[in-house]
Amino acid sequence: MGWRNVPDYPPKPPGGSPPKLLDQVRDRVRRLGYAKRTELSYVHWAKRYILFHGKRHPRDMGKQEVEAFLTSLAVERGVAAATQNLALAAILFLYREVLAAPLPWLDDVARAKRPARLPVVLTRSEVQSILEHTDGTAGMMLRLLYGTGMRLMECVRLRVKDVDFALHQITVRDGKGGKDRVTMLPRSLAVSLRAHLAQVKSLHDTDLAAGYGAVWLPDALAVKYPNAAKAWGWQYVFPAAGISTDPRSGERRRHHVDEKQLQRQMRKAVLAAGIAKPATPHTLRHSFATHLLEGGYDIRTVQELLGHADVSTTMIYTHVLNRGGRGVVSPLD
Repeated sequence: MGWRNVPDYPPKPPGGSPPKLLDQVRDRVRRLGYAKRTELSYVHWAKRYILFHGKRHPRDMGKQEVEAFLTSLAVERGVAAATQNLALAAILFLYREVLAAPLPWLDDVARAKRPARLPVVLTRSEVQSILEHTDGTAGMMLRLLYGTGMRLMECVRLRVKDVDFALHQITVRDGKGGKDRVTMLPRSLAVSLRAHLAQVKSLHDTDLAAGYGAVWLPDALAVKYPNAAKAWGWQYVFPAAGISTDPRSGERRRHHVDEKQLQRQMRKAVLAAGIAKPATPHTLRHSFATHLLEGGYDIRTVQELLGHADVSTTMIYTHVLNRGGRGVVSPLD
């Protein structure tokens, strides 16, 4: 799978009518350099907000209508707090960035309180059992997630130039919050990853011979460095199986592998291993952090490897260390 099969709005004819409101949302998101996922999400929630109120224009609505929409999501649809806050972020973006509405009530709209839950963490033996039920590219990616602490999309978007075999490290570019960081490259994966990249290089050479071979580049680098998109270093470590069409530019090129494939492989492996925990690829990141702390590494080091801005975020893993009931012996025992 390549780019998601999401229809993009057609280009506006020169001298035509002003763009529709949702097209303005798309234009503003792209102008600010937000991700494609953010664009799809903001357009989706802006549209639902407008339809919920009978297609009234947002300029004619205010705090009461926003809160009524969010209440409907919580009460009637039963969506999670994170989803409510995402819908609110999209609506605030619509008013602030698209309509440029200086409305004082925007900052007064209450955000849903996210419940404090401990992350799901696998034991070392459970991780090993899951990995034993995976192979191929999916198996390598799941091993990288556990061995490096990368997020799912950080692994999927990994570029060849950011894997350093000499220093045994991986540079994670544009992680959460737009930050770069460095994590380790597991030595046990070095040989298999080199072999994998040799196959990817052969695929890239085939694409070049067929007139393709370019990848998407961030921050207008394709304009500044016209040849970079076809350079080997910028290729994805885990490319898609086929050529697809970029929904924004319309260009035909090879994107990275679809993360849903890895999520499906993880579910299959968890079931095959007979593990009852609701484990996902992100669970491997939680397990990475917890097992490092169990191994005696200090929390600041783990914080840097995970890319957390605040150590308090990392401290949640101290509550799930494998010590059973906070290390206290039950009076029954």
